[in-house]
Amino acid sequence: MNRELEYMFVERARVWIPDADEVWKSAELTKDYKNDDASLQLMLEDGTNIEHNLDPKTKNLPYLRNPDILVGENDLTALSYLHEPAVLHNLKVRFMDSKLIYTYCGIVLVAINPYEPLQIYGTDIINAYSGQNMGDMDPHIFAVAEEAYKQMARDERNQSIIVSGESGAGKTVSAKYAMRYFATVSGSASEANVEEKVLASNPIMEAIGNAKTTRNDNSSRFGKYIEIGFDNRYRIIGANMRTYLLEKSRVVFQADEERNYHVFYQLCASSHLPEFKILRLSSANDFLYTRQGRSPVIDGVDDTKELSTTRHAFSLLGINESYQMGLFQVLAAILHLGNVEIKDKDSDSSIIAPNNSHLTAFCELVGVTYQDMSQWLCHRKLKTANETYIKTLPRLQATNNRDALSKHIYAKLFNWIVGHVNKALITNFKQHSFIGVLDIYGFETFETNSFEQFCINYANEKLQQQFNMHVFKLEQEEYMKEQIPWTLIDFYDNQPCINLIEAKMGILDLLDEECKMPRGSDDTWAQKLYNTHLKTCSLFEKPRMSNRAFIIQHFADKVEYQCDGFLEKNKDTVNEEQINVLKASKKFDLLVELFQDEEKATSPTGQVSGTGGRTRLSIKPDKGRETSSKEHKKTVGCQFRNSLQMLMGTLNATTPHYVRCIKPNDFKLGFTFDPKRAVQQLRACGVLETIRISAAGFPSRWTYQEFFSRYRVLMKQKDVLQDKRLTCRNVLEKLVEDQDKYQFGKTKIFFRAGQVAYLEKLRADKLRVACIRIQKTIRCWLARKKYLRKRSAAITIQRFTRGYQARCLAKFMRRTQAATIIQKYQRMCIERKRYRQKQAAALAMQTILRGYIARLKYQALVREHKAVIIQKIVRGWLARCWYKRCLYSIVYLQCCFRRMKARRQLKKLKIEARSVEHFKKLNKGMENKIMQLQRKIDAQSKDNLLVIEKFNSQETSSSAEKEKMRIELNRLRGVDEEAKTKTKQVSSLQEEVERLRKELSTTQQEKKTIEDWAQTYRSEMEKMVSELKDQNGLLKKEKDDLNRSIQEQSQQMTEKMARVIVEETQQLETDLNEERSRYQNLLTEHRRIEEKYDDLKERTLASNVSKPGHRRTDSTHSSNESEYTYNSEYAELEEGSRAAEDVTRGIDTSLTLKLQKRLTELEQEKQSLRNELENKEDQFQRARARDDVEFKKARGAELEYESLKRQELESENKKLKHNLAEMRQSLLGNASTNSGAPGSPAYKVLLDQLNSSCEELDVRKEEVLILRSQLVSQKEAMHHKDEKETMTEPSVYVDVSKLKDADEIKQAYVGLKDTNRSPRFMRNPLEVSDLLSRLRSAAPDFHKLNEDGELWLVNQGLKETIRLLEHQLQTQRRGHDNEVEALRGELQNVKEENNRQQQLLAQNLQLPPEARIEASLQHEITRLTNENLELMADDPTASREARVIILRRMVDLMEQLEKQDRTIRKLKKQLKVYSKRIGEMGAGQAEAQTSPGQMVDEPIHPVNIPRREKDFQGMLEYKKEDELKLVKNLILELKPRGVAVNLIPGLPAYVLFMCLRHADYVNDDQKVRTLLTSTINSIKKILKKRGDDFETVSFWLSNTCRFLHCLKQYSGDEAFMKHNTSRQNEHTLSNFDLAEYRQVISDLAIQIYQQLIKCMENILQPMIVSAMLEHETIQGVSGVKPTGLRKRTSSIADEGTYTLDSILRQLSAFHSTMCQHGTDPELIKQVVKQQFYIIGAVTLNNLLLRKDMCSWSKGMQIRYNVSQLEEWLRDKGLMTCGAKETLEPLIQAAQLLQVKKKTDEDAEAICSMCLALTTAQIVKVLNLYTPVNEFEERVSVSFIRTIQTRLRDRCESPQLLMDTKMIYPVTFPFNPSSLALETIQIPGSLNLGFLTRV
Repeated sequence: MNRELEYMFVERARVWIPDADEVWKSAELTKDYKNDDASLQLMLEDGTNIEHNLDPKTKNLPYLRNPDILVGENDLTALSYLHEPAVLHNLKVRFMDSKLIYTYCGIVLVAINPYEPLQIYGTDIINAYSGQNMGDMDPHIFAVAEEAYKQMARDERNQSIIVSGESGAGKTVSAKYAMRYFATVSGSASEANVEEKVLASNPIMEAIGNAKTTRNDNSSRFGKYIEIGFDNRYRIIGANMRTYLLEKSRVVFQADEERNYHVFYQLCASSHLPEFKILRLSSANDFLYTRQGRSPVIDGVDDTKELSTTRHAFSLLGINESYQMGLFQVLAAILHLGNVEIKDKDSDSSIIAPNNSHLTAFCELVGVTYQDMSQWLCHRKLKTANETYIKTLPRLQATNNRDALSKHIYAKLFNWIVGHVNKALITNFKQHSFIGVLDIYGFETFETNSFEQFCINYANEKLQQQFNMHVFKLEQEEYMKEQIPWTLIDFYDNQPCINLIEAKMGILDLLDEECKMPRGSDDTWAQKLYNTHLKTCSLFEKPRMSNRAFIIQHFADKVEYQCDGFLEKNKDTVNEEQINVLKASKKFDLLVELFQDEEKATSPTGQVSGTGGRTRLSIKPDKGRETSSKEHKKTVGCQFRNSLQMLMGTLNATTPHYVRCIKPNDFKLGFTFDPKRAVQQLRACGVLETIRISAAGFPSRWTYQEFFSRYRVLMKQKDVLQDKRLTCRNVLEKLVEDQDKYQFGKTKIFFRAGQVAYLEKLRADKLRVACIRIQKTIRCWLARKKYLRKRSAAITIQRFTRGYQARCLAKFMRRTQAATIIQKYQRMCIERKRYRQKQAAALAMQTILRGYIARLKYQALVREHKAVIIQKIVRGWLARCWYKRCLYSIVYLQCCFRRMKARRQLKKLKIEARSVEHFKKLNKGMENKIMQLQRKIDAQSKDNLLVIEKFNSQETSSSAEKEKMRIELNRLRGVDEEAKTKTKQVSSLQEEVERLRKELSTTQQEKKTIEDWAQTYRSEMEKMVSELKDQNGLLKKEKDDLNRSIQEQSQQMTEKMARVIVEETQQLETDLNEERSRYQNLLTEHRRIEEKYDDLKERTLASNVSKPGHRRTDSTHSSNESEYTYNSEYAELEEGSRAAEDVTRGIDTSLTLKLQKRLTELEQEKQSLRNELENKEDQFQRARARDDVEFKKARGAELEYESLKRQELESENKKLKHNLAEMRQSLLGNASTNSGAPGSPAYKVLLDQLNSSCEELDVRKEEVLILRSQLVSQKEAMHHKDEKETMTEPSVYVDVSKLKDADEIKQAYVGLKDTNRSPRFMRNPLEVSDLLSRLRSAAPDFHKLNEDGELWLVNQGLKETIRLLEHQLQTQRRGHDNEVEALRGELQNVKEENNRQQQLLAQNLQLPPEARIEASLQHEITRLTNENLELMADDPTASREARVIILRRMVDLMEQLEKQDRTIRKLKKQLKVYSKRIGEMGAGQAEAQTSPGQMVDEPIHPVNIPRREKDFQGMLEYKKEDELKLVKNLILELKPRGVAVNLIPGLPAYVLFMCLRHADYVNDDQKVRTLLTSTINSIKKILKKRGDDFETVSFWLSNTCRFLHCLKQYSGDEAFMKHNTSRQNEHTLSNFDLAEYRQVISDLAIQIYQQLIKCMENILQPMIVSAMLEHETIQGVSGVKPTGLRKRTSSIADEGTYTLDSILRQLSAFHSTMCQHGTDPELIKQVVKQQFYIIGAVTLNNLLLRKDMCSWSKGMQIRYNVSQLEEWLRDKGLMTCGAKETLEPLIQAAQLLQVKKKTDEDAEAICSMCLALTTAQIVKVLNLYTPVNEFEERVSVSFIRTIQTRLRDRCESPQLLMDTKMIYPVTFPFNPSSLALETIQIPGSLNLGFLTRV
């Protein structure tokens, strides 16, 4: 022990020393403590050094302070040092720094009143604590309530929650929240508003039993014990209330700054209401009973509003309006009675003035006579054995009688209200168990303590005794459970104090005895007390300065009681005659009822309580009616003692749970902690006694695994064994020598107080040594690294220096060598230049000479060559002429000779031909000769043609050659003559040369002069041009700046508009999702009410099943999902409910009516929400269209251009269509001829149309260009018009693309001159003619031209013109490109249209006549639709009329088509029947005519079976009586794990739809309706039966969605038929429109989806916290915090620890099941998103409610777990489903735990990082952040305030927790199936053999 003290009381150790102001003050040792030291050297936190003297006798050292790591613990018993300063400091840190008002102290919950509203009592917090163990979550009143609720369900034992504390500590609020918790988590078993009734009792009791005191604005002035009853399913069935010791004296007297009961002020504040005029009330200051405290108003409280709440509560509890007005009349009468003034008549009598207004009002309100009331207020009747006397009363006694009557009336009224509240809360259901909530006053001590304080403190003594015994019992059970040797713990027993009060001859006994004495008084009673107890009891004392007071030593403190008024308050007497007057009231039944027996009172609701309920404990003992004098004989003290004993008996029969409320200060300041007041209350409420009992034993308790994980650093490797227990035992024996400081239990190690701090110090020291070693090594490494870096830097500097010197030397050497080389080459260049000059001169001379000689030779050769050519040409021409003449002569001679011979031969032949014989000879072979001759003639004719052509060509060439020769000859003659002329001119030319040489010299001189002038002018012009360029550059820069600013503004406007559009779109989408969510929530509520209705119906049927003749079967009424409208359902429900009432008379009629009314309201709301949803969608579409229109309007002139272009293209398109039609007609008209050959009519038509189209296209292009230029010019004009308002010198754009002549230039110049009116150019503007003349003049006129700056003006105009031209050119180029692309597209479309028309024509020609008609009709419908769309675009007004006509035509066509279809079907059926008959007849004849041998050799082939399969229409036929069998086999008895696993996904949906198709095919509406109704009801039935089976719910969700998709896919709606095949389009429904049923099935799918989410949530919920927070996925990262936290007893058995792998496996199982069932991928994504939201929300909520989880290491664990979940998403391909985004709040919370949290930069980083977290969540995490090691630091309060300041402007919900019950709105995107219905085969395992394929 001494060794440990020396080790703990060392330098820098922190201790607690007493302080007068702060109770305890922290100090630090500045010197080690030695055993013989008489004092301690300390330094306070403010730096003051003091010396603390020790007690020389006891040598008690000051209390040691716990390590900082243990400060702020959830449980005070988890502190290592358990003493008063540690408890006080821990509470202060949690309350002030962390803003935590709840703290555990063993089994006690300490609640500190924050005096500020906190957002920690919402439904989300209730849901978070529901089902959790008490030690797993942060301390909260809900945790205590949950523990009581679970222990009631687990142990089958009643529970009690005892809430105590001072006035103003928050007892009533704590009790109220506990009841709210029970009402929320349990629900009700009977009517839907039982929970509301239980909660509604609170405002009533607060109004009549609470008042403002100096310590509390809403102080309960009575004690109450509320028993909340539960049935065997632990649902609320009712409640009962018991009250204790109402402070009646407050009715007639209030101290300063206090008020009477709230209800009086509420009535006075509402006196202006019409219904309260009869009460004759006014301001509260006008009545004696409400103005004595001089504080009639409470800040922040509206008494009028509070009365409205009270009246609503009365109505909810069944107290009707008439009874409420009666209550208010009694209360108003009490106020008027207090104002009755009683005056002295003489010394022994008093009188009330006649016609007293207040007494008159009192009598009128209560219905009594003025005379009787005034008499008995001032007189009293005395009875003796024989006579009765009437005695006058003095004024003081009369006033006391008046006040006593007021108090008595109020007490009766209070009891009446409590009784009727209990009647309203009681039910006919049998109570199984209850939870009691005791809201009772805490220990009270004031400057003047009277009878009320005595009773209150007496009750607290009894409760403290019960509390001590319970704590002692729990400690003993814990030690026995762990088999720890039990040592008797001495604790304070207050039984002597209780005996002093309640034992025989005790204070209460003596008080009752004194009250029976005729002349008993307070003084005589005080003397009896002194004589009886002053010497016999040490707890009783007498004050030194008073004989009318006594002192009792209570467990909390000494209290001095003043004896004045004890006897009067204990007697509680009232004048019997006054009561008789009130009983005699004839007009006011309520007043009479107040004074009747409780059993005879009538209920304000008109109902009589049933006999089946439990017996209620009466508030007051029973009183007989026979002798009213005995009514007041029992004293208040006796009554209170009896009721207290009854209460203690109830509490001892239950398991208690304690809540101690602490008042932090007396000034009601928010989060302000007064240590003195807190210590007083901690001592008074038993918290420190709990600490003392815990400290006396082994308060710190660790499991072996926790101890090993925490203190592994204190062990050596050899100490670590396989057995963790043996390892811990060995280590502890080495570390702690005193074995009494710890004990080893079965599962835990128990430590004495202070041992954990000692072990923590050892651990911290070892870690500090390790840190020093690590720092030493790291610093060595850093120093060496720094040295090596310096060494490397020095070497580098040396290297670079030496390199620099070497480079300088090399540079010098290179320069020297370079200079030598330069000299060499320079000299060489000079010599070479000189040589080349000489060489060039010589070569020039040689060249000139040789050229002259060569030219002479060349001229001679040329003359000779030309002469030879002339000779050659002339000689050849002469030879050819001679040859031609000879040839012509020879040919002529030959012709003449041959002609002569031919004539002779002809003559001969003619002579021979005349003879017959010759004719006969020649006739032989005549035909052959004729043919030969004909051939010869043809050949000769061809040869003649060739010869003629050749001759003609030769003649042509000869004539051309001849002409050429003639021309050449003439030219030569001209040349000869010219040569002669030139020789004559040589002499004259030589003279001219001489003259020109003289002129040349003169001209050169003039040229030199002009050049000098030109040089001067050029320099001037260059200077001017440079100035103009500078100005031009400045102007360009300004223009660029302006353009940039304009672009930025336009970009900003575009971005702003886009942002606004996106925001509006997002808002509309959010509204749409909210509406969808509300609609789906209403579906959930509707389903819940349906289930509740079914349960009630089943219960009613079960309760009446034994009655003969009234056995009823299942209801056959259809649900709302199976009808076209929802109204029919409720009509049938009402019929069913009326039938049930006839059968079962025990059912509550009002309940059924309420349920029906509620169902009707919900259905109407559902329908309205559906309409609203549709409206929202329409608004969304309209808003989107409106945004598009606004965006188009913003584009300005571009839209005009686009519209112009569209009109142009439409006109061209129409023209092309017309031309195409003409071409098609031409082609079809000439189909028999060769229409494609050139010259054919079709070819000509096509060519003409092509030419006309090209011409039209050119014309249209020109028109488009003209219009575009006009649009651009208008746009520019508007642009410049706008710029004139903002710019001083705007630029002018002139279209100079067509300025070709002077007039156009003149117009442009005038425009430029008019627009540029700058003062510097306004002197004398030039005319255009002068400008043109100067422009066309010579160079010397430039000065005159630019003398007034016209050149700059023209330059500016040209620049602007060039810009405009460039802009127009670019615009035209873009327009041309777009136009070309559009025309190409149009041309391609025309080609495609042409091809399609040809294909359709070819297909139609190939189709049979029936199909051709159908195809033509379909084509006609399509054509009409297209024309309708075009017409709508052109003329909306005409389009509507045309649309009506077209629709009529379409309807007629469709009717004709349907008639033809029906006819064709009938004919086909008849044809099949006839063909079958003919086949049978033919087969029979063949059998009769064929022998057996022939049959074997030539078998008869049957009909082709595949042909019938090809005709299968994808329908299933069933009989009407087989419908129940179909539903039973396909839905009710189908098991997903059995037969359904091997089926096609969605097979039941396909089968049902195929059956539905057949019912539609035969046009049987009754069959369609019954099939759909049975299907929906059966799915609901199987889900109700097996709704907790995930596979079943998933299976039917998939099939319901597939059935819904089939209804859409085959509905005939074009929007759903885009992806269908032609065969699937043939299977569409033809007779019925099932759109309304699609909505019903969609609602059913939503309900199934929500059931699926509920199933998943039930499976995942137990895993999430254990896997995501508690399990260490990364081993060794999360160190166990050294809290030694005593876990609360778990309410459920330990089922093993879940890990992250458990969640991943479960998620994979969910995913594989849904995939196996064929669930839509989009629906799977929504399910996974909802799963991840549940995981993130539950994890974050538990993180926000668990202080032990908010640490750096836990943040790392969470981030790792989230990364594993993301990896799972990535593996499943679900990263785009939005599931990752749902984890963003959890990720940011984990990052918040890990980031640095000190500086303002850290605060800014946190604010920018945590965008998904609310401000409340961020602050909560920072407040809960708890270091696991001493090296970590807590978050300072200033940093948290900085975060709050930065996040102050955030607009967000103040809700702390995420809504784990929130379900994202589900959508079912259309997912068509590619599976053909005719290919589906039904397996025999489904037992659907009665279905027939059609």
